[in-house]
Amino acid sequence: MFTPEVWRDNMQRRISYIRMSVTDRCDLRCHYCMAETMTFMPRHTLLSYEELVRIGSILAGGGVNKIRISGGEPLVRRDVPDLINELKKLQGIKTLALTTNGTHLARYAKPLREAGLDSINISLDSLSEERYRQITRNGQLGRVLEGIDAAIKEKFKSIRLNVVALKDWNDHECADLVTFALEHELDIAFIEEMPLGMIDRNRSIQLMPASEVRSRLMRHFDLIPSHETTSGPASYMNIVGCNTTKVGFIAPYSENFCAQCNRARLTAQGLFLPCLGHEQGVDLKTPLRQGANDDELIRIIQQALWKKPAGHEFFDLNAPQVMRYMNVTGG
Repeated sequence: MFTPEVWRDNMQRRISYIRMSVTDRCDLRCHYCMAETMTFMPRHTLLSYEELVRIGSILAGGGVNKIRISGGEPLVRRDVPDLINELKKLQGIKTLALTTNGTHLARYAKPLREAGLDSINISLDSLSEERYRQITRNGQLGRVLEGIDAAIKEKFKSIRLNVVALKDWNDHECADLVTFALEHELDIAFIEEMPLGMIDRNRSIQLMPASEVRSRLMRHFDLIPSHETTSGPASYMNIVGCNTTKVGFIAPYSENFCAQCNRARLTAQGLFLPCLGHEQGVDLKTPLRQGANDDELIRIIQQALWKKPAGHEFFDLNAPQVMRYMNVTGG
């Protein structure tokens, strides 16, 4: 099998990080991620774990060294630890990560760690039970807090809390959420809402720019720039005198980071997406199931990466150029 030395796009950006979705289903209905009423993909249309591992092996052969498993909510799909265990065997993969809403983590933290998962990101948009339920439409905060405790107990190499900051919803909780992260010795990242899919409110009004979050936090904490990176899109700051918690900011709208992008995505149905913010992608499932060999799949992936755009062009939050919801793409 021919494998490229490294995957690169036409701007010579090296692609070393793949976000791999295993399902579009989720037990929450967060306003920024999906509509209240959703039609999900039939299960038989999803890539099997064997197919995901095969694609992962091909990508690792071309220099991908980090895979993040996502959804939807990945832990609503059965036997995700088995997938982690198989991906962990792939030569060249240095980091296996997972993003979760935390609702099933109390049950799965131990088997995930035993399977070889290195890093975990947990969504936590509010510390208020009522507000958490409003943002997620049906979530129970207590289940997420139990999941966080379970993850801490398992001593993952990295645990980060993810917060989508929204004006007039949870913006006044930013400092409290950092304090929570400090108390539990966790990292935390504040994320600008991404304009994917049509939703039932005005995104522009509720956009919370990363600069505004930083400004508010600096009234409470002595923050200084950090040179640390997790190979993802977050830029980090350290809290003076603290060695256990980094504060990150992911700003796809106000602080475009596309020039340094090292990522591509694979949806649960096998669509390989070089860019989150564009519809252009290539179908890997069909050739995979029609018997394509590895060299043929490599050529398809290379051609897709060569068409990776310079940036996502998020100009109008309320008229997104990408109509698929975030749960379909993979978080």
